[in-house]
Parts: sequence; C-alpha cells; structure tokens
Amino acid sequence: MLEETNLVGNVYFSNYFLWQGHCREMFLTEHAPGVMAALHDDLALVTAASRCDFFAELFAGDEVEVRMSLGRREPGRITMLFDYYRMDGTAAQLAARGEQTIACMRRVRGVMEPTEVPEELTTALRPYEREPILAVAKRD
Repeated sequence: MLEETNLVGNVYFSNYFLWQGHCREMFLTEHAPGVMAALHDDLALVTAASRCDFFAELFAGDEVEVRMSLGRREPGRITMLFDYYRMDGTAAQLAARGEQTIACMRRVRGVMEPTEVPEELTTALRPYEREPILAVAKRD
C-alpha cells in the first residue's frame, strides 16, 4: 500500500474512491456476473455521485477492510455505502465512511439512455441492504 500514500505516509484521499470502485467490481464479478458481462455490451453503470467522510488516518502497512452495503434503491439508481476499517488483530477501527450513487444507462445508437437496474443486480444486492436506523429522542 506504499504507492497509495503521500509524502507524509498516510493514504491519499483519492485512494478511498479507487477502493470503492474495486469493491463494486469485485461484487459484480462474484455476485452478478451477467451484469459484469453486460458492461462489455451496452450496459453502463455511471457514477453520479461519490463522497467520503474521514475519521482516522490510514498509513502504509495498515490492513484495511472495505465493507460495502446497499444504501438506497431508486428507479434506475443504486446508492452503495462503504465503511473503511483499519484491522488491528481482532479490533476494527472505523477510519472512513463513504457512499457512491450509480445510474444505470444503456448505449443506444451511440447515445446513453437511462434504464432500470438489472434484476440480477437487484437480487444480488438484497442481502446487503442495511436496516433503517430509527432515531429515538429521549425526554427528561
């Protein structure tokens, strides 16, 4: 991971976005191979938005685990959530949290047109959907 660090030795911020892409592609290869194959044909998964919030620095030599889950599904769009953990033996420290929204598009006669999320992808993501978090207000 040394090539992913800056002169100070911490992981350069753009690598967190690179890791989002790697995680997404690994997921497609393992869980939705038909979608991965369609990317070589007329399907395009276009990144519409991406962000990352940083909580702790990561350094060269750190073991990092990136966990992806489904955040939201909208017509033709999916938002994936990413948690970046520094692994230290049995402990995991949350170092960053990110998200990426992709729009599903088809190439039709040289023009990109919106399309629905492929069913194979919807099915593959279903087990990774996060439970909604309910906020509970306490009154004294």
